[in-house]
Amino acid sequence: MSANLLTLEGVHTHIGAYHILHGVDLAIPKGQLTMLLGRNGAGKTTTLRTIMGLWQASQGKVSFAGRDITRLNTPQIAELNIAYVPESMGIFSDLTVKENMLLAARSASRASQMDAARLKWIFSLFPAVEKFWNHPAGKLSGGQKQMLAVARAIVEPRELLIVDEPSKGLAPAIINNMIDAFAQLKASGVTILLVEQNINFAKRLGDTVAVMDNGRVVHAGSMKELAEDAALQQSLLGLAL
Repeated sequence: MSANLLTLEGVHTHIGAYHILHGVDLAIPKGQLTMLLGRNGAGKTTTLRTIMGLWQASQGKVSFAGRDITRLNTPQIAELNIAYVPESMGIFSDLTVKENMLLAARSASRASQMDAARLKWIFSLFPAVEKFWNHPAGKLSGGQKQMLAVARAIVEPRELLIVDEPSKGLAPAIINNMIDAFAQLKASGVTILLVEQNINFAKRLGDTVAVMDNGRVVHAGSMKELAEDAALQQSLLGLAL
């Protein structure tokens, strides 16, 4: 097992009067792709937002590369080469695809300063980003917007990529393209944490898995083992993979 790049220890999160996370323990191995699964309302998105400092943990510890990041704000966390793609994707609809990408390229003040070799690699992962480079992002389809959201997150090298439900609402062909892209990202050395509801997506990509229920991690282990254990799937998720 690889060393853990990201760990959560006993993390509690309150949103107003609501106690959402109830002592989350989670380990994300370096260089692997970890799936975070669970029923709707289990606390998956809250876990991601807590990691990113968008919501502050009220108790417990979040560590990245051995550093305590629990009390850092979101810009400080992003500067550690952690990228986050929310379920909403966060696309700037009135800007072009190029302008969306440039906003995320912190080392470039204009498009010509972006890393050409990296852009070429991103275009190979997501051809629609190149095809619609000068088009308003708001005119893209849902699948194309999701590709842009992930492309924007990796426009500069990232050590950890966190993505919330990348396959939601996408056509099967787009999902297959997304699976191929994440597989290539993992092969390039990026550590990835995905929240996902598409079980086939999870089964094909995941190295490790954590399953949440009622604000806690109730199972953690190998994705392959979960995929092969129908009784465990039924117990944890109420379905069979």
